[in-house]
Amino acid sequence: MRYFLQKLGFYAVALWAALTINFVIPRLMPGDPVDIMLSKLATKGPVSPATREAVEALLGTDSSASWWQQYVDYLHALVTGDLGTSVAYFPAGVGEIIGQTLPWTVGLIGLSTVLSFVIGVGLGTFAGWKRGSWLDNLIPFTTMLQSVPYFWLALLLLFLFGSIWQVFPLNGGYDVWTYAGPELSWGFLGSVVQHGTLPALTIVISSIGGWMLGMRNMMVSTLSEDYIVTAEAKGLRPRRIRMAYAARNAVLPSVSGFAISLGFVVAGSIVTEAVFSYPGVGSALLMAVNSNDYALMQGVFLVITLSVLGANLIVDLLYGLIDPRTRART
Repeated sequence: MRYFLQKLGFYAVALWAALTINFVIPRLMPGDPVDIMLSKLATKGPVSPATREAVEALLGTDSSASWWQQYVDYLHALVTGDLGTSVAYFPAGVGEIIGQTLPWTVGLIGLSTVLSFVIGVGLGTFAGWKRGSWLDNLIPFTTMLQSVPYFWLALLLLFLFGSIWQVFPLNGGYDVWTYAGPELSWGFLGSVVQHGTLPALTIVISSIGGWMLGMRNMMVSTLSEDYIVTAEAKGLRPRRIRMAYAARNAVLPSVSGFAISLGFVVAGSIVTEAVFSYPGVGSALLMAVNSNDYALMQGVFLVITLSVLGANLIVDLLYGLIDPRTRART
């Protein structure tokens, strides 16, 4: 019990520190969201001081209040679930914007992460089992793809399959000429899959090499263990030794990395979403940075922070249940 309480206390402090940094960093950036909003309003007529005060109150950036008062108001707003009003998508609220973009990123990045993990671990298992095979010799090439920048690979796939051969759409999350908005229909689902194939392919190709290399190395290390030699001496079938003895133990570090990587799913791939104009959290964050939208930046960072800390907390707690030695050292 002490081990779990220590972990919960540590992540509570980490959450408070992340929220504090989330409050400070946007306010250190140049520019003022109030001035940006007033410049938009000035195109329609003169702006009075009362209008400025109303905009400051609406956006929660009262310049007359101290940073400490703004910090207290910021924490109080988080507790009450009020994430503020977005400047970039005015007059929509931050919670509404995140609610609209989060499913797109979770669907695209989450599915791509799962696919790359399953394919990479599966291929890495056979590469480690059959050392020196063509699949094992393919790993350096897949590792090279992992070092290729996202935007270069995305632009290459977009040029080949979107411009030259025109197999997939160039941008967007669905066909806006056919559907006015998201709806529950097979046609809309097919359009989403068609528009998300290239971004997902970019993520899978660039990340599969890491899973393959890690699983292959763990398989090679596991195959030299005594219990593998014992299983071979008993005359067990090679398939059973490979799956039930070698792969089952070799995959544990990869599972831990996969659990942590799921926490970064919410962060999305900003570059990939920007290249494909995909309506995810990454595109919303990019728009918020360009517009000095403090509220939206803080809301997106908050969701990312909670997802990463939550994933790490689950992994730590599971380690404490799976391996009692970790509890004994605390």
